[in-house]
Amino acid sequence: MDFGLLLEATEQASGFAGFFGKYGMIIMIIGLFVLMYFFMIRPSNKEKQRKDSMLNSMAVGDTVLTSSGFYGVIIDIGEDVVIVEFGSNKNCRIPMQKSAITSVEKPEDAEANAKAAQERKEAQAAKEEAKRKKKEEKEARKNNK
Repeated sequence: MDFGLLLEATEQASGFAGFFGKYGMIIMIIGLFVLMYFFMIRPSNKEKQRKDSMLNSMAVGDTVLTSSGFYGVIIDIGEDVVIVEFGSNKNCRIPMQKSAITSVEKPEDAEANAKAAQERKEAQAAKEEAKRKKKEEKEARKNNK
């Protein structure tokens, strides 16, 4: 088999294939870094910004959820430490790192969420009552026949 002829045919390939052959590896590496940026680095930076803004907007009286799953109320805020009161026992006050807080709920938001939950519960009860009445009417018509 004549490898020289094969080599010449390869060298005379189209312009795009020749360009990709020379710079293909560089293009693929750059593409890989672009994909890594958009799928890994950028979302983690956005999440870090969101968490930093949440921690900076904390105030005394906010309800927080810790990374260990405990709900508490902030009673004092320091530089890196927050004192959180857990449960209805006023003596259960624990200092913890700010980074251990995963979510913060403002008192106004808690009231609005409670009100919305109550409205949903009332709407669900009204639907169930309507279904029950409709079923009773159906049974009454069935018994009257």
